[in-house]
Amino acid sequence: MSTLTGAPPPELHHQHRDVTGGWLRPATFGVMDGLVSNFSLVAGVVGGGASAHAVVLTGLAGLVAGSCSMATGEYTSVSSQNELTHAEITTERRELSVNAEEEERELALIYRAKGLRPELAEEVARELSAQPDVAWRVHVREELGVDPDDLPSPWTAAASSFVAFALGALVPLVPFFLGAGSVVLALVLSALALVAAGGVISRLTATPAWFGSSRQLLLGGISAAVTYGVGLLVGSGVS
Repeated sequence: MSTLTGAPPPELHHQHRDVTGGWLRPATFGVMDGLVSNFSLVAGVVGGGASAHAVVLTGLAGLVAGSCSMATGEYTSVSSQNELTHAEITTERRELSVNAEEEERELALIYRAKGLRPELAEEVARELSAQPDVAWRVHVREELGVDPDDLPSPWTAAASSFVAFALGALVPLVPFFLGAGSVVLALVLSALALVAAGGVISRLTATPAWFGSSRQLLLGGISAAVTYGVGLLVGSGVS
């Protein structure tokens, strides 16, 4: 329904993107880590004078080992965080059952701190506390800052990290699969991938594309340069 001035009605709701970090964080970290670490690894062995066969073998080993390590780390990290959250939820539910009045006062103080009038804060706390299955969820959201009904999945985090790392780590190896004997093509392809990945992440996070792209290119370039330098020094010093 339009207003009297003919202007379109105001938007009543807006659907937000998922910001709980279920897959975006591990996928972002995975693809960047795979790209930077494997290109740095390839640059290091090239700097050390390794053959093309050794470079490919080293890169593939880095891809598999890194993907498994990232997936294992993400699964363990998210699982441990969820276990800690469940332990705190158990504690909160126990407090509500044995000390309901104190927990209600605590909730009222939280709402007063958020700006509600004391009388309204007490009324809201009383209404919510009268529903046990609602009360503990409210306390968890307000005190722990997490949604007990929307905890991140460790399997999603692990799978996202594994796939993303493998894709990122594959990029520096493509030129060698095609017969390249120099690291230059891998450098160019990896740089383009860093710029593209930074731009995609910027789009997802609503930040300027130039900032995300240049940031990833700078950090990746520094990492590769350092590793290449180490490989060059070690390769020339070891017979």
